[in-house]
Amino acid sequence: MIKAFEVELDKLRTRIIKMGSLVDEQVEYAFRALNEWNVAMAHLVMERDSKVDKLDFKIEKQCQRIFALQQPVARDLRLIMAALQINSDLERMGDLAFNVARSVEPLLPARKFIERLELTQITDAVHTMVRHTIDSFINNDPEMAFTIMRSDIRVDQYEQRIGRQIVDMMKQEPEFIEAGALLIVQLRNMERLADHATNIAEDVIFFTEAKIIRNRFDQDEYKDLQRDLYTEMETDTDEERDDS
Repeated sequence: MIKAFEVELDKLRTRIIKMGSLVDEQVEYAFRALNEWNVAMAHLVMERDSKVDKLDFKIEKQCQRIFALQQPVARDLRLIMAALQINSDLERMGDLAFNVARSVEPLLPARKFIERLELTQITDAVHTMVRHTIDSFINNDPEMAFTIMRSDIRVDQYEQRIGRQIVDMMKQEPEFIEAGALLIVQLRNMERLADHATNIAEDVIFFTEAKIIRNRFDQDEYKDLQRDLYTEMETDTDEERDDS
């Protein structure tokens, strides 16, 4: 019974990693399609969205099955609870990547305006957050997860600055108004991708450290968490030295 339970947990973890890798690719291809005006790549992202949905369904059903047939406790329980939340966030990230990809063709006629903007700043920052948050789960790395949470502030700043640039351009170039409105929506989708990456980082900290982030905007809570994480790192390092 115990061995069967461990097999189920390993399978669940493997599926989450597979889901994360797939979503990471979807985000990467969606951003490349937008930055390079690659309509074919945008269509590829949209076609592969069904794979994300199917994997989401499998993971959700597996979590339900584990809850129904087993009685997970402590770390195992946290893993399953975190897996459910991470899976939900990854599915939403897949939807947001789909939305970005779908906008590429309608935005193409406004290419000359959009290329004046520095969209790669926000797309690079968001994709880095997505990739690192998945790595933090794979490696059980709460320190990386904490760093990702802090990165969300920079994405918010990019969104605000580029959003203002788009509005200014819409005022100066009436023919850009429709495309500009659509691009502002995509900026919001990018910011939401970063929010979901931050959610996953919080779930990694919950799973690995049994700590709940109650308010990500509370600076004091951030400082307390950072202090706890680095204290634990120093303790682990000291123990490794003693063992050697």
